[in-house]
Amino acid sequence: MRRNESVDALRQKIDQIDAKVVNLLNDRASLAQRIGRSKSLSSQEVYVPHREKEVLQRVSELNRGPLSAHALSAVFREIISGCRALEAPLNVSFFGAAATYTHLAAREKFGASASLHPTTSIAEVFQEVTQDRVAYGVVPIENSTEGVVAHTLDSLVDSDLKICAEIYLDIHHSLLSRSGEEADVRRIISHPQALAQCRGWLTHKFPAIPVEEVASTAHAAIRAAEDGTLAAISSAMAKEVYDLKVVAANIEDQSTNITRFLVIGKTTSTPSGDDKTSVVFSVQDKPGVLHRMLQPFARSRINLTKIESRPIKSKPWEYMFFLDLRGHREQSAVSRAIAGLEKNCLFLKILGSYPSGR
Repeated sequence: MRRNESVDALRQKIDQIDAKVVNLLNDRASLAQRIGRSKSLSSQEVYVPHREKEVLQRVSELNRGPLSAHALSAVFREIISGCRALEAPLNVSFFGAAATYTHLAAREKFGASASLHPTTSIAEVFQEVTQDRVAYGVVPIENSTEGVVAHTLDSLVDSDLKICAEIYLDIHHSLLSRSGEEADVRRIISHPQALAQCRGWLTHKFPAIPVEEVASTAHAAIRAAEDGTLAAISSAMAKEVYDLKVVAANIEDQSTNITRFLVIGKTTSTPSGDDKTSVVFSVQDKPGVLHRMLQPFARSRINLTKIESRPIKSKPWEYMFFLDLRGHREQSAVSRAIAGLEKNCLFLKILGSYPSGR
C-alpha cells in the first residue's frame, strides 16, 4: 500500500514539474514570436541551420542524464519546430509519398510543426523550391550500402539551389502485409534499393517467393494494403499510415544501413563551427590531373570526406567530380584551397556550405 502511495506522490511531483515545463515552453515560444517579428521586418529566414545546431549542441552539453543525448535531441527538435512555426509557416517538399524514408528524414529535421509536401520525383522537389512554392526541399543523396543517388547529383549541377543542411537517417526495413502472416505472402515488392539492402535476408527467409521492383517503399505499402497476397518492404511508419501488420522487422542485411539526405534551398548557411562544403568540378583529361586537383586541400590540411565522379552527359568519357570537405567556404583555409583548385578547372561550382549532420 505504501508503495502505491509512494508512486502517487512521485506522480504528483511529475505533475508539478510538467506544469513548470509547460510555462517555460510557452515563455520560450513567446521569445520565438518576438524573434519572428524581428526577422520579418528585416526579411530574414525562419529556418537557420547553424542556430539549430548550436541549440542542440548546447542542450547535449547541459545534459546530465538519465535521458540519453538522442532522446533529449528528439524532444528539443520538436520544441524548435513548434517555436519556429510561431515565427512563420514553414513549407517543405520531400521526394516520395507519405512514410517513405525521405519523409522520415524531413520529419526528423523540421519536426511535426512544419508543413511537409510529397512529390513524385527528385526533379519536382528542386522545381518546387526554385519556383518558391516551398522554402526548402529534402532529397536523398547517398546510402551507406548502395551508393549515391545519381538524380540528386545531376540536379545539383543543373540548379541554382544550395545545400543548406544534411540529415543522416538509420534505415530499418520492415516486411509488411495486410495479415502479418508469412504463409499469406505470395510476392514481395519494394523500391530497388530496399530490395537490394534486404537481399540476403530474403534469400534466406523467402527463397521461393518472387520479388518485384516498384517506384517507392510507400508505393509498395499502398499496393500491399490493396492486395493480401503482397508483402511490402517499407518503413515502420508505413505500418501506421497504410494500416498494415508486421511480418518481420529490421530485415536489412547491414545493421549500419544509413542514408544521407540533403536540405536544399535558396539561402546560404553561416558557419556553425562544425561544417561541410560540397563542390563539383571538371578538368581536362590529363595524366595525374586529379592528384593535382587535390593538392590544394592537402596543403591547407583540409579533410576530404567524399569524392565521387559522374559522367558529363554531353561529353562521352569525360567526368565531373563531386567533393565533400570539412569546413565552411568562409574560412580562409577552405576559400584558399578552393581558389587553388579553381585555377586548373574547366568548371567549378560550390554547392553549399552547411552544418555537418554528424
